[in-house]
Amino acid sequence: MTDLKRLEEFSLELCGAAADVAVPIFRAGCAHEDKGDAAGFDPVTEADRRAEAVIRQLIQARFPDHGVIGEEYGTDRPRAEFVWIVDPVDGTRAFISGLPLWTTLIGLRQAGELVIGAVAAPALGEVFVGGPSGARRVAGGISTPIRARACPELSAAVISTTDPILFDVQQKRGWDALRTATRLARLGCDAYAYAMVAAGRMDAVAETGLKPWDWAAPTALVRSAGGTVTDWAGAEPSGESSLLAVGDPALAQSMRGLLAS
Repeated sequence: MTDLKRLEEFSLELCGAAADVAVPIFRAGCAHEDKGDAAGFDPVTEADRRAEAVIRQLIQARFPDHGVIGEEYGTDRPRAEFVWIVDPVDGTRAFISGLPLWTTLIGLRQAGELVIGAVAAPALGEVFVGGPSGARRVAGGISTPIRARACPELSAAVISTTDPILFDVQQKRGWDALRTATRLARLGCDAYAYAMVAAGRMDAVAETGLKPWDWAAPTALVRSAGGTVTDWAGAEPSGESSLLAVGDPALAQSMRGLLAS
């Protein structure tokens, strides 16, 4: 039987290897291509491609029977018992803009269940990882346990989304209702916002149109920290999905109700 704690440590190794590739490119005049279509701008850089290539090489060398699902290079053995779900640079728009909140997302699925999630912020020198050891922040060689915070009143909640312009008309109406009911909203944090929910600094993140490599690692991390993660309707995320990550599970139902308004 594979030791999940060993795989949890391996997820940190993968984050480190990706950082070794991506950080020297960050703020170094990195060019980008637009792989988007009529739906809008969707940049990709050499950092995205090289970091995912390194991640895949390490997985293949260490665990050749594991599968991989990645944003840049597609799917390999998706029916394996263990499948790594990878976004090498989540927040490429932040990356090309010189903003340090871009992340590397490493999720692990075992027999269809998410068991490990790492959200690394390489430009900030920190990784937030959730798994069999619980949730923790790793920075400067020091590992510190983290936990989502209690937030008994919706009116006190701090929430986030990447950019409301990404919502359709109905989704925007729901976001506006949630924003009005809560204390503070922060925008443009990408997946780093999920790490802040897990660390007890924010209370919820609401996003839509996410692919598995966008939501797998944050889902595992927030759940490991005591939070709850569903789509906006309260179901398990699947495929391209909306996502509502809430630090205090007591607020989840009321937040879903507002998003559905």
